[in-house]
Parts: sequence; C-alpha cells; structure tokens
Amino acid sequence: MSATANFTFTTRPLIPYAHDYLHGAVEPKHQHNCAQLIHTLSGVVRVETSQGYWIVPPSRGVWLPAGTEHALYITGQVAARALFIDPLARADLPASCQVVQISPLLRELIISALALPEEYQPASRDERIYELILDEIRVMPELPFHLPEPTSASLMQLCHQVRMLPGENWALELAAERLSVSSRTLSRHFKRETGLQFSEWVRRARLMAALTRLAQGESVLRVSLDLGYESHSAFSAMFRRILGVAPSDYFPLK
Repeated sequence: MSATANFTFTTRPLIPYAHDYLHGAVEPKHQHNCAQLIHTLSGVVRVETSQGYWIVPPSRGVWLPAGTEHALYITGQVAARALFIDPLARADLPASCQVVQISPLLRELIISALALPEEYQPASRDERIYELILDEIRVMPELPFHLPEPTSASLMQLCHQVRMLPGENWALELAAERLSVSSRTLSRHFKRETGLQFSEWVRRARLMAALTRLAQGESVLRVSLDLGYESHSAFSAMFRRILGVAPSDYFPLK
C-alpha cells in the first residue's frame, strides 16, 4: 500500500511548494488527498501510475487528480514548483493525468503564490492570484507525453520491450511476428487497449527516451542514431514539430 499525504484547505484553495531534486532521485509510490500540478523549470521527470507513463520536459507540467497513486523518477537537476489543490476548488478541474503546457502567465502566478500568506482578505490581490491560478489550470493544453499501458500480458510485454530497446525496428509487421499474430490483429487490439496506433506509441516512446537522455547531456547525434533515426536532421525535425524548438535549443550544451 502506498503512502498518502493529506492536506487541508481551510484558509486557501491551493498550497504552493518549491523543491529541487538531484539527478537520480526517486519518490516511491504515494498519493495525495488533493489534486497536484508539478511544474518543472529544469531537468526531466518521469511519472509512473498504473495507467501508464508520463514524461515531463523542462518548462512543462504534469497534472495528477486527487487520489492518483504515482511515483516520480528524476533525470538531471530538476527544479520543481508544485501546487497542491483542493479538488473542490473548481467543478471542472482536469479529471485525468496529463502532461500540460504551462503558460507564461501561469508560471509567473505560481512563483507569486510561493510568497502569498496562508490567510488573506476577501477581494484582495492575494485572493485574485489564487483564483486566477485556478482559472488558468482549467485551460492548460494537454501535450502528447503519455505512454498508456495496455492491459493484456502479451501487449504489456511488447511495450516493455519497446521501452527497453526503442532504437530497434518496431514496424507493425515485425512486432506482429514477435507475437505470432497478424498485423491487423495487433493493430486492432493495441488501439483498443491503449487508444493509440502502435506506430504512434513507438514514436512517443522514442521521444520520451530522447528527452531523458538529452537531459543527461548526451549529444543529439548519438541519441538520434541510437533511437533509429536515419539522421540528425530527421530526429531534429520530429523534435521541433512536437516541442517547437530544436533539441540543441531545448537542452543547450553547458
């Protein structure tokens, strides 16, 4: 049974918290009686739940609904800013785990919240900051950094192999041969259990592996070749299409 951290919200709707993690740190499985938003300023965080895996790149965030059992795995030096949020603060808070875009406004509001008192006057600036944070959370765009976990043993094993060896040739036909099924059967069952096409799941797995390795200082060329891309430029094009910048800009050399 995982540990449960309980928070009370008698004086304010959310509790801000700042914490820095060292490379390799782990928070074992635990859960909260409230919702949580973790915003990373640097490094990469891998979040694991029974529903799958999420990778949180720098400057993004991960949303965890109340009661979600999860573990955190840290790559690089992670500066994290978290919000523990009363699940009753808004009726339409996100209902599922998701990696989200953190707007510049929300980022600055989180920083401001760290200096706010626990108690405040109605209609004050402090109250407006808390309320605006909740408004911004409701409209955070979801990002495709989730690897949903299938339910059948055979597909779970296949996904484990992809995560362990993301640079291999994972064409649908070859993966189907490993399971001794037709490619059509694999495609149908995989989409039903994960909600994704197998090729999309593999692409996400490779991107997540790339983010983790780049955060450790590995070269873009080495990562791109190891993950099965034909060239540095092909990998960079994929990276830019999803994250909006080249990998060398996202993880600049120190």
